[in-house]
Amino acid sequence: MVADDQAMVRAGFLRLLEAEPSIEVVGEAADGVAAVELVARLRPEVALLDIRMPRMDGIQATRAITAAGPTRVVILTTFDLDEYVYDALRAGASGFLLKDAPPEQMVAAIAAAAAGDALISPAVTRRLLEEFVRRPRPGDDPALGALTARELDVLSRLGRGLSNAEIAAEVFLGEATVKTHVSNVLAKLGLRDRTQAVVYAYETGLVRPGSATP
Repeated sequence: MVADDQAMVRAGFLRLLEAEPSIEVVGEAADGVAAVELVARLRPEVALLDIRMPRMDGIQATRAITAAGPTRVVILTTFDLDEYVYDALRAGASGFLLKDAPPEQMVAAIAAAAAGDALISPAVTRRLLEEFVRRPRPGDDPALGALTARELDVLSRLGRGLSNAEIAAEVFLGEATVKTHVSNVLAKLGLRDRTQAVVYAYETGLVRPGSATP
């Protein structure tokens, strides 16, 4: 499902996505309220949301959509320094892309979100790290104590943005074993996906700005 208040932009996204055999567009909306209603009715796997929309913005819509069900959200914005990047990810967004990103990157972000993974543009990642530096940390979470030493290892590398293959190479484990550890970490901490794991790793101080992989 695609939501953007600009009809021409929305039409462009639809043409792009409908050309992909692996993607079926089931609906479109011009504002956040309509987006939330469509998701509730159509239950798409992924919702692409503009961050600035009338009646209800992308952050509020993301929060409502992720709280209500399994649909994952990818946020689209015109500005790489959008002040709402951090808030959108905290609201449950699984990805964040610029509208001028290459078409293949948008398709990859949708596929990643549908698979429970995430894709965030490098420019947006830099902005996210700036927000973590600027905002006070909530502090350590006692829930970290539920993780094994290996799971903490994996979480810290998730926070640095490493893929399962990259984590496997660093900790000398098979990729399937790493995937199991990732699943355990998300389940124990009540996190939706890898994007939320990145946010969590920074907020708890497990990973600090400057240690992240660009």
